[in-house]
Amino acid sequence: MPTDHRSRIVAWDRQLRDVHARLRDSLQIARDAIDDDAASGDRLTSDLRLFCTGFCAALDGHHRSEDAAMFPDLVALDPSLADVVAQLVRDHSVLAQLLGSLQEAVEAGHDAAALHRHLDGIEAIMETHFRYEEKRLLEPLARLTSDRPPREMLGPLA
Repeated sequence: MPTDHRSRIVAWDRQLRDVHARLRDSLQIARDAIDDDAASGDRLTSDLRLFCTGFCAALDGHHRSEDAAMFPDLVALDPSLADVVAQLVRDHSVLAQLLGSLQEAVEAGHDAAALHRHLDGIEAIMETHFRYEEKRLLEPLARLTSDRPPREMLGPLA
């Protein structure tokens, strides 16, 4: 008999760490694609567009899922997390703006150095955000029970 998300206990704290690891890996893949294009002398290949667009979609999808599903469930579990969640939602807004700027730079065919600067800014905010989120939410997430599927809670990489 197949097992789905409702018939198992989801360790939401582990799931969150796993998604963060996948997002870090996706960022590195986007960086590698930029470097590969620069080394080959290509201005902008379809692979680079794919990797950068994929990274942007994955990070944005993760944050949208957290905002819509995971955060409300956590605040319902522990209302004292409301201020933490509000800060994380603000971070999501900043990251969405940075992702939009990266997408524009990719579409405009900016050079490798400019694209790396965009990724540097995203990475700095993303890492600070991930560390704060893990520090403040892993313990409550370990206590969270939900019938929601992991993708609904944590986005496309769950």
